[in-house]
Amino acid sequence: MTYELPPLPYAKNALAPHLSEETLNFHYEKHHRGYVNKLNQLAAEKPAWAGKSYEELIKTESGVVFNQAAQIWNHTFYWKSLSPNGGGAPTGKVAELINEAFGSFDAFKEKFSAAASGHFGSGWAWLVRDDNNKLQIVSTHDAGNPIKDGHIPVLTCDVWEHAYYIDFRNDRPKYIATWWNLVNWEFANSNLK
Repeated sequence: MTYELPPLPYAKNALAPHLSEETLNFHYEKHHRGYVNKLNQLAAEKPAWAGKSYEELIKTESGVVFNQAAQIWNHTFYWKSLSPNGGGAPTGKVAELINEAFGSFDAFKEKFSAAASGHFGSGWAWLVRDDNNKLQIVSTHDAGNPIKDGHIPVLTCDVWEHAYYIDFRNDRPKYIATWWNLVNWEFANSNLK
């Protein structure tokens, strides 16, 4: 099996003016595609890896294979966490569970933004569902993925600098404030079924 770069769920200019086409070109074509290419190189050297899904590799592997598989999965999930028609307050089940776990959307937004902007180095901020069907905010370093810890990802924000450096330079808090204009609550709800 050859791993393929999953298509973006929208055109590369669809997230403008919040995220530029240049950012999506660089992020998707260079970084996301680079992880796919590297995983294919590794799988060619050890065919047992080639037959596994990204989720299987995330759960069972470590080191360079885990990093590539997790970054492919994380980026695919990130693109789906964004929508040209996103933003605003959540609706449906995710809104109900956010209110239950955090007291209000505003309280959740503040805590999630703090986790994302305060994350040291590269990584991801996640909204996840735990074993008790409760929502939690977690952050992972580098290619970390909450699937490895038994959590179900609901939404993510990429806080690697390549996600925002072209548009925001090193102003991660400004990127995160803009990210809220793109949040795909419909996708978040689909991850709660």
